[in-house]
Amino acid sequence: MAINTKDNGGDDDVMGEINVTPLVDVMLVLLVVFIVTAPLLTNAVHVNLPKTTETAPPEEKAAVYLSVDATGKVFIDKQEYAVDAVETELKNRKAADPELALNLNADDGVQYGIVAKVMAAIERAGVTKLAVLTAPQ
Repeated sequence: MAINTKDNGGDDDVMGEINVTPLVDVMLVLLVVFIVTAPLLTNAVHVNLPKTTETAPPEEKAAVYLSVDATGKVFIDKQEYAVDAVETELKNRKAADPELALNLNADDGVQYGIVAKVMAAIERAGVTKLAVLTAPQ
């Protein structure tokens, strides 16, 4: 297909070239689309899974909460204990449940010495699953 272009000089020359710049732009966009989508199409592996009966998920045990308030009082599951009695109570609970999980809450204003004593009692009681809970800022 030829396009007629007229100059001001009256010369009737026929332009024989096609502008290929838009064609190249479209082809580059299509190339990028294929490059991006091709790896996504080849990762699908179709597998026929075997049929089984449904099973119940394992029962999760609730963790024991050990709290130290601002005055230095120690609570295990909302029951108050003396600092010296924490170790024996935790040993009794550990004997009843070897997988005992413990969450430690300590007030921001409590003295460090009291929290250190409680943490030492937790270690002596043999509790290995300990989470120290904090609040986000």
